[in-house]
Amino acid sequence: MRPEKLRCVQGRQDRLDRFLARELDMTRSQVKRLIQEGHVLLNGNPARPSSWVEAGALVQVHLPPPKPSGLEPEPMELSILYEDQELLVLNKQAGLVVHPGAGHLGGTLVNGLLAHCPGIRGVGGLERAGLVHRLDKDTTGAMVVAKTERAHRLLSLQFRERKVSKDYLALVWGLVREERGLVELSLGRDPKHRLRISPRSRRSREARTAWEVLARLGRTTWLKARPETGRTHQIRVHLASMGHPVVGDPLYGGRSGWKALPPAEGREVLGKVERQLLHAWRLCFEHPLSGERLCFQAPIPNDLAWVLQALGLDPSPWKESGSGRSSSQEP
Repeated sequence: MRPEKLRCVQGRQDRLDRFLARELDMTRSQVKRLIQEGHVLLNGNPARPSSWVEAGALVQVHLPPPKPSGLEPEPMELSILYEDQELLVLNKQAGLVVHPGAGHLGGTLVNGLLAHCPGIRGVGGLERAGLVHRLDKDTTGAMVVAKTERAHRLLSLQFRERKVSKDYLALVWGLVREERGLVELSLGRDPKHRLRISPRSRRSREARTAWEVLARLGRTTWLKARPETGRTHQIRVHLASMGHPVVGDPLYGGRSGWKALPPAEGREVLGKVERQLLHAWRLCFEHPLSGERLCFQAPIPNDLAWVLQALGLDPSPWKESGSGRSSSQEP
C-alpha cells in the first residue's frame, strides 16, 4: 500500500469525502469506498464519509494497489519530448485517439503508454493510465502524462486551479482583422447534436480563450490561442463563434471554405486538408516533485507545415522542439 498524509489548511474545512475527492482527484464514490473499507484515518482514528475535517486535522490514506484493467499494451511510436520518473511529455500525432471508448477499443494512446511504461497502469484511476488531460483525435501537440499517483494528483490540481499554461496554433478561415482579443462564451453539450459543443447548452459552463494573430495568409489567418479554461472543443467552438472556424474542422464549419477560393489562393492545397489544423504548441506547468516551472514546445506536424509553406509562410519557427525552465513572464 502507498500511504498518503494530508493536512487540512485554514479556510478549507470540509466533509471528509469532499476533502479527499478534491485533494486526491477522485470521485466521491471512490473516496466513500476507501473510507468504508478502512483505508482512511482522521487524526489516527477510523472515520465516516460525513466526518468533519477541521483546520489542522491530519488525514492518512492508504491507497490499495490498482486492480487489473482490461486494457492491453500495444507498442507504438511515441514522440516523447521529455521523461523522468514522475512524468512524461509527448507530442501527440494526428489520428490518435487518447483513450479507449466506443468504436476505439484498441490502438489508443493509453495502449501505447502501457507498452512504453507498464508501471503507469492504474495511475489516476483504473483505466486512466496517468492521463491528466486530453486532446481531440485529430488535434496534435503537447500532452503531459503522470507516471506516479503523486504526480497525477499534483498535476491534476494545477489544471483545476488553472496554473497550467497552454498555447495552441491554428489556421482559421477568413482574415481576422483585430490583432488580438478574448472570447468569453459559456459552453456545454449541444442539446440537438451530442457530438458538438455549443453555447446553447442548458448546462453551459464559463469558457474563455485569448487569441493573437501571427500572420494573414490570403483568405486564412495563422493565429495563437490560449485557453484560460479547459472545456471540451473550447478553441474550436470559440474560433467558429468569431466566424473563423479552424481549417479542416468537420464539426464547426471548417471543411468547405476551400471551395470558394480561386486556384491562386491555395484552393488545391486547402482542399486536401483532412483534419482540423489545430496544434497544442506550448505547455507550461510546475514539476510535481521539484516545483520548477517547466515549458515544452511541440514541433508542428509535417502536414500543417506543408500547408503553411504552400500559403507563403516559413513554418520553421514552429518546427523546432524546445524545453526548459520558464521565467515569471511566459510568452
